Order: sequence, then structure tokens, then C-alpha cells
Amino acid sequence: MNNIIIGNRIPRDFFITKGKGESDITIHAGSYHLAMIDAGIECYNLMTYSSILPPIAREIKKPNSYDYGSVAETIMAVSNAKKGERATAGVIFGWIHNKETGEKIGGMVCEHNGNYTEEEIREKLNASLNEMFTEYCKKYDSFNAFELRDITITIESIVPEKNYGTAMVVLCFVNYVYPIVAGEENE
Repeated sequence: MNNIIIGNRIPRDFFITKGKGESDITIHAGSYHLAMIDAGIECYNLMTYSSILPPIAREIKKPNSYDYGSVAETIMAVSNAKKGERATAGVIFGWIHNKETGEKIGGMVCEHNGNYTEEEIREKLNASLNEMFTEYCKKYDSFNAFELRDITITIESIVPEKNYGTAMVVLCFVNYVYPIVAGEENE
């Protein structure tokens, strides 16, 4: 039998969206889904990733259509609140570059959520990304070799007038590269 061995798939194109919703019924089948509708991702099945962007990743505009029920792999922040309470969600990402060559090494993403004002969550997001970058540099003993550039922050917030509210920010991957790590082999 001939086989091709592929490595772990690498996310490539992604878009950022945000939404908010409120419901008198519940969170998950209510305000959460309504936030998905507001974000334009209501027909996806969402799965979550951790917080790394490969160097080949690139931000695109949100596609106008997709297959109903398809899986969307995401990095996301979601905040839920009760009537009159604030729910705020935010995502920040930036790109690590080699200072000398300008080469893009990859990206880092941080998510945060809670009952914060938009300014408070912006501060927390910046602090989280700076901490993540600092620890990366410590690990590779590279404080002078790398810099963090092209930082993007997206925030959504709601104070629901109904019983439940949800705010979400979603970084959503839409396609992947599958690296071939070995040619054909006979078993």
C-alpha cells in the first residue's frame, strides 16, 4: 500500500468577528446563540484552540457563505452576564518578528472575558500579550532578537436588559495547510 505521511495541519486564513445577544430564556440556547447570530457565525459548530498563530496565518474578510453545520476552529473569548450586569469579551493578537531580518516568526493571541469595562479589558489584554511575549523571549533567551508588531484588539460588551446576555469575540480559522513530511512508503 502506498502512503503519504502528512504533518499536523497548519491554520492559514482567519477572520475576526464579534457579537452580542440577550435572552429572557437562558444563556446557551438563548443569549449565546443570539450572539453567534450577531457575529454571523450561527451555522458553524465552534471548537476552540489555544493561543498561537502560525507564521503563514493571514487575516481575511469574513466569508459571505459557508457550509451549514461545518466545524469552525476558533480562538475565542465569551462572557455571560445576568440582567443589568456587564459582560465583556476581548481578543488581542500580535506578530513576533525577528528584529534583524524582519522575518515573521508567528503570532500570539490572548483572550479575556468578565464584567469589565472596555478600557479595563483592553488593559488586561495588553498585559496578557506582553506577559506571553516576555515569557517566550525568556524561554529562547531572545529579548534582543524579537519584537512584537501589528497588534490588533477586538472587544465586545453588553449590559443586558433581558435576563441573560452574552458578548463574544471570535478569531475563526477557515482553511489549513497540510505539510507532507514523507513521500510514498510501502507497508
